[in-house]
Amino acid sequence: MSRIILSLVLLCLSIGTATAAEKSKHVLLLGIDGCRFDAMSKAKTPNLDKLMANGKYSNALILGDRYQENDTVSGPGWGSIVTGVWADKHNVQDNGFKEPHFDKFPHFFHWVKQELPEAKTISIINWSPIKTFMVSDADISIDTTTIPKSYQLWDNTAAAQAADLIEKESPTAMMLYFGEVDETGHAHGFHPSVPEYIDAIEHVDSLVGKVLEAIEKKTDQEWLIVVTSDHGGLGTGHGGGHDKPEILNSFLIVSGEGAEKGKFDKQVYIVDAVPTCLAYLGLKIDDAWQLDGHPVGLKSDEK
Repeated sequence: MSRIILSLVLLCLSIGTATAAEKSKHVLLLGIDGCRFDAMSKAKTPNLDKLMANGKYSNALILGDRYQENDTVSGPGWGSIVTGVWADKHNVQDNGFKEPHFDKFPHFFHWVKQELPEAKTISIINWSPIKTFMVSDADISIDTTTIPKSYQLWDNTAAAQAADLIEKESPTAMMLYFGEVDETGHAHGFHPSVPEYIDAIEHVDSLVGKVLEAIEKKTDQEWLIVVTSDHGGLGTGHGGGHDKPEILNSFLIVSGEGAEKGKFDKQVYIVDAVPTCLAYLGLKIDDAWQLDGHPVGLKSDEK
């Protein structure tokens, strides 16, 4: 009898292992514009807290050691995040987008589609220059901006569309951007002591929760969720922040079953987000891509 029980246990373990191995891999790059990590830590953010508890996290710098000439604003910040290279390569120095080099240093969807032609890619944003200048190789590209101007409404729409498309399309790679926190910082101040700023972070966290609910329903899939921001803020702005820690410090969260747990023990950067997503999907990062970032926070068997 004991041998029969042992055989059944081994069979169940074997089936469980096979089931886990069959799960498809998916990534979500989640951007929260203008979100200070210290303010997020003060706010009530159960969903972001959940991601941190199930992953690796810490502050992340928005400028690298090699190049620090670009302004500390959204254009260079998101340019660096979605490409994995610094501004001397993608050439977005401010919010003017005069001569961007996204043809040479493209949005990470380009590498996903090059290596995984059948992959589904979806971008949902509400800061229009991301869609206009940066996004490429997206099967679905959505800009939720409308008139009148309301970043909270646009964020609500972005989250609802993300949850819907996760359910219906099961994207291999998705980028989702929320702009309300940055807009509130410009209006009221980027600081943990500003109630409106904290309220905006908490509202975005509730939207993150709706997206996580959609992901958690996909029991046959394994998702890596990478969360970051393009800059912090000081007063009601963030330009010219090269020597201001409140602006230079963003954050990076790498969360999911494929992620290590705890705080990063080495400095990480916003350009690390894309290489981490690519490595998790099983892509071998080619030196010819000239990425400045590196995969971080992944378990050794995911790198």
